[in-house]
Amino acid sequence: MSVSVDPEHPEDDRVAPRLTTVPPPPPPGVISPRDRARGALLGLAVGDALGAPAENMKPSQIRERWGRIEGFVADNPAGTDDTEYAIFSGLLLAEHGSALTLADVEAAWHTWIADRDEGPFKGAGFSERGTLENLRRGLAAPISAQHRHAWSDGLAMRAAPFGVHAAGRPAEAARLVAIDGTVSHDGEGIHGGRAVAAGVAAAMVSHNPDAVVQAALSVVPDDSWTARSLHRAVQAARRARRDPDGTQLSMERAVRKAVVIGGYPWTDLAPEAVGLAFGAFAVARGDFRESVLTAVNMGRDADTTAAVAGALAGALRGETSIPAPWATAIGPVRGSCLPSMAGRHVLDVADALASPRRGAVA
Repeated sequence: MSVSVDPEHPEDDRVAPRLTTVPPPPPPGVISPRDRARGALLGLAVGDALGAPAENMKPSQIRERWGRIEGFVADNPAGTDDTEYAIFSGLLLAEHGSALTLADVEAAWHTWIADRDEGPFKGAGFSERGTLENLRRGLAAPISAQHRHAWSDGLAMRAAPFGVHAAGRPAEAARLVAIDGTVSHDGEGIHGGRAVAAGVAAAMVSHNPDAVVQAALSVVPDDSWTARSLHRAVQAARRARRDPDGTQLSMERAVRKAVVIGGYPWTDLAPEAVGLAFGAFAVARGDFRESVLTAVNMGRDADTTAAVAGALAGALRGETSIPAPWATAIGPVRGSCLPSMAGRHVLDVADALASPRRGAVA
């Protein structure tokens, strides 16, 4: 069944129904599955590149340095580990589809990452580094995910391809991303990935941003930190939008205040990053440009929050919703984090996932 939420009464969505499919409503305009797939993964890469310079910064530091970020502030913008790991997961899905197993994922981590003699993996997050150390010591999944950062947003950042693959099937997207994440994450780290994958799956067939939020909430435990953070962020966004005296800055502050734990040193915490990303998406009502810029200007793990917000909005609105100067700035990834991914483009992965005849991307 499809579920609609009255944005004027956010208290009505305290308990999210469990969804298995999100049938598309009568569309105001036709957006093809391929356009949505390309929008999701290109949107992820654009958000990643926009947010990278602001990563780990406070909003006040961002304003002091750039004012409000309204576009690329780097001379040669590029994605980070978020984009490269999303390509990595997308390649797994292009090869295995819904038959993906934990053995497939673990083998890919060894073949493409852990067993390569390529020195330090610059740009990789702590969860990825901990996983690599465990795999290189001979540990296997799920033991490989037993490290200090299993709660990080490292799975959420690479979850969008699962939603693209399982378009309209949030539960299936969540199932598959949990298989991927079992090698590297546990607990709230898995919940964050499930929420993002399910949200993208819903966005791939919907025009309603509220359905995207409900799909994300439907696949995580109601009493989890991730669900509470996501609820708080979205409700704060809805209240801020209704404020007649509200500004872009006040909306960003409202979402950030609802989610961020003051003084907490780690910015890559999955419940926080996922909450901020969905809050930015809700503030913007799914508009691509506003979604990613809201995420970027809230700081913290800005590359990941903007990547997730960009994937959600790109899937909802399609590739053409991404400003052309931003889209054309994204080229093949450089392999700065995953050398084995160097030269691959997110659009090639999107096309492979959207194709009825899926196969490995060369």
